[in-house]
Amino acid sequence: MDTAGSANPKIILVGSPNVGKSVIFGLLTGRYATVSNYPGTTVEVSRGHMKIGGKSCEVIDTPGLYSIYPVTEEERVTLGIIKKESHSVIVHVIDAKNLERSLPLTFQLQMTNRPVILALNMYDELTLMGAAIDISALSEKLNLPIAATVAVNNQGTGRLVDQIKTALTGAATAWPPTAEEFPPYTDRMMKSWYTKASEIAIGVTRKTEKQKGLSRLDKLLTSPVSGFLILAAVLYVGLYKIVGSLGAGTFVGFLENAYQHRITPWLTEIVYTYAKWPWLRDLFAGEYGILTLGVRYALCIILPIVGLFFLVFAVIEDSGYLPRLAYLLDSIFKRIGLSGRAVIPMVLGLGCDTMATMVVRTLATKRERIIATLLLSLTIPCSAQMGVILGLLAGRPKILALWAIIIAAIFGLTGTMLAKIMPGTRPTFIIEVPPMRLPKLKNILVKTYVRMVWYFKEIVPLFIIASILIWLGRLTGVFETVVGFLAKPLSYMGLPEPTAPVFLFGFFRRDYGAAGLYDLARTNVLSGNQILISVVVLTLFLPCIAQLLITIKERGWKIAAAISTFILVFAFAAGFVLNSALRLFDINL
Repeated sequence: MDTAGSANPKIILVGSPNVGKSVIFGLLTGRYATVSNYPGTTVEVSRGHMKIGGKSCEVIDTPGLYSIYPVTEEERVTLGIIKKESHSVIVHVIDAKNLERSLPLTFQLQMTNRPVILALNMYDELTLMGAAIDISALSEKLNLPIAATVAVNNQGTGRLVDQIKTALTGAATAWPPTAEEFPPYTDRMMKSWYTKASEIAIGVTRKTEKQKGLSRLDKLLTSPVSGFLILAAVLYVGLYKIVGSLGAGTFVGFLENAYQHRITPWLTEIVYTYAKWPWLRDLFAGEYGILTLGVRYALCIILPIVGLFFLVFAVIEDSGYLPRLAYLLDSIFKRIGLSGRAVIPMVLGLGCDTMATMVVRTLATKRERIIATLLLSLTIPCSAQMGVILGLLAGRPKILALWAIIIAAIFGLTGTMLAKIMPGTRPTFIIEVPPMRLPKLKNILVKTYVRMVWYFKEIVPLFIIASILIWLGRLTGVFETVVGFLAKPLSYMGLPEPTAPVFLFGFFRRDYGAAGLYDLARTNVLSGNQILISVVVLTLFLPCIAQLLITIKERGWKIAAAISTFILVFAFAAGFVLNSALRLFDINL
């Protein structure tokens, strides 16, 4: 039976992490998928459409895959798509520099009985290394159509589209209904694939003149001494000076002043003119109003901080620095039950812990995923929370240093404890390390814009919802009850009652709570000791609702509940111990 007319054909982009699948997806569909110079970007499956020969085809960008014999969750997702989408052409995107390591997956994909096309991407980087591939010879040996591409510059994609069109036309009457069952995995079979891949790669690769690139920096970036000095410099300039001082200090101060003195009075006047009932006025204006608190926090405090963080992050990731950071920290992370690959979700958590919790699924074992999820929820502040804290502590270097030391110590001690308690083997570390590149301005701007749109769509509605819930809580008396409940344990930490709403806000969104703390500190409600205790406890406090929901989805409600309970008790206990230590040693910051 010809199934060609019964369903639109599918083009499935398959390949190892960080080979450019998402760039090719964007070129084929006109849709932007986050593209990064480090592994593990594509976590969810992206779908789009393109026209070929007048017919609409669905293009599917899949998570990274090393083998059709899956180990990680992302590999299982990709294999599921390959098996399900029978009416499909597979485009195997590989890094042209790693032909020998990539071809075993090509051999495995050929067992699916789908038409397979090989895209030798990042071919310009192979040239920089002083090598070239005989495309015709490789195509003949594999019996596959091949296109050499440089997707970031849109080179070679025209030939790739032509080959996809030919594959769709030639196989239109012979689509298999399902993928054949693959032979059981054996070491002998895998060894034979790698032997064959090595023979083919050696036979089709020739040397050319080597060109200069940035990869000569690798030794500096990955050696223990210079690597950590460079990391310290990146953190100081990127997070402290740009996100903290410039974003939370200069931009937030300017926007807050303009909003408070010009926009808030105008909005309040409009609300009081047209809203005749006090309860309705309180919803939009006043101490916790949507317009005077929720929107102000989102636009004046969070937006400039998040925007600058995403800008800095785009520069770092587009350069190829993150995989080298993962290599540098691998030995340290192994002591807490993780591999260097966990650096990726941890760094992403500095942007958004919710997104980072999803990326945790790329870690190989359940043990690693649980440890990483807990550490993300407990110790990694999101960009907005981090920015507010850095802005708040910018003029208080002693408090900033103590906060950083305490959070880092808790990260290490908690991870070490979990690694000892939870059973499992020592994690392995395999990661693709792309060459260092000069970040492209277009990539940086597009990434920053796309992430800002995504974050802004998420944050403004949640801030408005938080304001509405607080308003309802105040109407019903629930808000005051919860604040009163929080005030008692906070008093044991030496914190005044006005900090209770801050921690209540923090449950809706951590950055919402941090913004409330920023307000308190700016009006001199808190002493130096109280500021330190507040920022430590708020950093350790419960994950926001969005992150909690993702944790439930990814890890299950039992693990999510256990993590949340542990964090709540731990955060308050840490605040109590810290306050007691400051008083015992008579420290006044």
